[in-house]
Amino acid sequence: MSRTAQKGQGQWALGYREPLNPNERMKKDSDGLDVRQRILDIYAHTGFDGIDPGDLRGRMRWMGLYTQRAQGIPGGKTAVLEPEELEDAYFMLRVRIDGGQLSADQLRVIAGISTEFGRGVADVTDRQNVQLHWIRIEDVPEIWRRLEAVGLSTTEACGDTPRVILGCPLAGVLDDEVLDATPAVAEVVEKYLGDREYSNLPRKFKSSISGCAHHCTNHEINDVAFVGVRNAAGEAGYDLWVGGGLSTNPRFAERIGVFVRPDQVADVWAGVCAVFRDYGYRRSRTHARIKFLMADWGPEKFRQVLQDEYLHEALPDGPAPARPATDQRDHVGVMKQVDGSNALGFALHTGRIGGELLGTVADIAEQYGKGRIRTTADQKLVVLDVPDEQVEDAVAALAAHDLLVRPSVFRRQTMACTGIEFCKLAIVETKGRAKELTAELERRLPDFDTPVTINVNGCPNSCARFQTADIGFKGMVVGGEEGFQVHLGGHLGFESSIGRKLRGHKVAATDTADYVERVLRGYLEHRTEGESFAAYATRADEEWLR
Repeated sequence: MSRTAQKGQGQWALGYREPLNPNERMKKDSDGLDVRQRILDIYAHTGFDGIDPGDLRGRMRWMGLYTQRAQGIPGGKTAVLEPEELEDAYFMLRVRIDGGQLSADQLRVIAGISTEFGRGVADVTDRQNVQLHWIRIEDVPEIWRRLEAVGLSTTEACGDTPRVILGCPLAGVLDDEVLDATPAVAEVVEKYLGDREYSNLPRKFKSSISGCAHHCTNHEINDVAFVGVRNAAGEAGYDLWVGGGLSTNPRFAERIGVFVRPDQVADVWAGVCAVFRDYGYRRSRTHARIKFLMADWGPEKFRQVLQDEYLHEALPDGPAPARPATDQRDHVGVMKQVDGSNALGFALHTGRIGGELLGTVADIAEQYGKGRIRTTADQKLVVLDVPDEQVEDAVAALAAHDLLVRPSVFRRQTMACTGIEFCKLAIVETKGRAKELTAELERRLPDFDTPVTINVNGCPNSCARFQTADIGFKGMVVGGEEGFQVHLGGHLGFESSIGRKLRGHKVAATDTADYVERVLRGYLEHRTEGESFAAYATRADEEWLR
């Protein structure tokens, strides 16, 4: 791409700093971080109707706040109505949980906020956060006070910012990890969370820093990812990946080809973020993610610009990550910790748990462990530090609340986004439908034991990663009713692939269980020895898959 063409994309580094769209104008008028003080001083007192529109639909995201969808508006109206017609006078509030690390006290605070201010609703997301709903702007100052008193925050949980830093929930716990990335995650958060140098990016910026041997933070689809490796000298460090992301233009991240020492991670992370800030495309929102810059530049140019203009030093070449220990990245089950105790990972129903039950999890974590809880990048939770002799009692205590350490394949492998219940972008209901689908498949295929991921998404934006699931459902209107477009055979790992879209193939929401049952029975009938569903779906005759 010529420099003229690049300049036309609104890259700051090439002198093009004018506001290029309403979002860029909004950020130029006032940094998103400025909205915090207006919430405290003004909006908490005036209420919803007193909020400036630029803050309401823009800057409040910098504080983790999105207006939620008004109840009863069908999916067919999603792209038709104006934002003020779609939104309710309540907010979704996202609590960022960097590295997925929580104490029982922190979880109890979140639980209390959910029950007292959020009608008891809470969702564990596939980016290790907890989302609350039904939040009134008048209650936000008190909610922040409670969160910050236990070291939690909603700062930059949304918006054109560096969002939560993903980390392995079992960092420092499992003995097969390459290295413990907890200090690196903490350093990046300490140095750069809320830093105005990085609070106006072209779009969202998603990060992963992990030494997990299972690659549980899905480095392939993050804007920037540090993946644990060992170099030729046996030194543990990180392989740098840049430019991953899904949504309507899915693209896998690429290796930059460098070896990053643990003490370099924060500087390299800031350098990548700054490259995006200065060279990222700001003219069009749909072209503003770092994956588009990476597609034009390639890893060689990206490395050169990063080193020459931002790090001012060359990074050594480094090795690629080892093959993951397993394709199961969710850390569900009983896992032996390096100290001899056990971690218990358990499946929720597509991330939905509720405030009261979060409090129960905190109690169980203290009763059977040391009060340490972790969130995963697959909408799961993990309780740490359970002694051998208490494992079965703890498993039973969780199961009494339908929190399953040994779930069915379908319960374990199904995810769903927020959906039309609360999301203004959604076209269909997701969490309830996914829960019903899980129950139906457990009833119809009780002996099915091959891992198959089923991801249910309410719109094309892929918050639930439908393109990388074995069976991915993308919400749409089918014949005037809720339905899905089907994607098959998506996979993350050494054979990463985007799911195969069957041309013109759509499934009514009421028919999803019938469809999945047919496809899985076809897989059992036609698969070869040891063949995964993703491999089968890639080669299978299209009629088998319909």
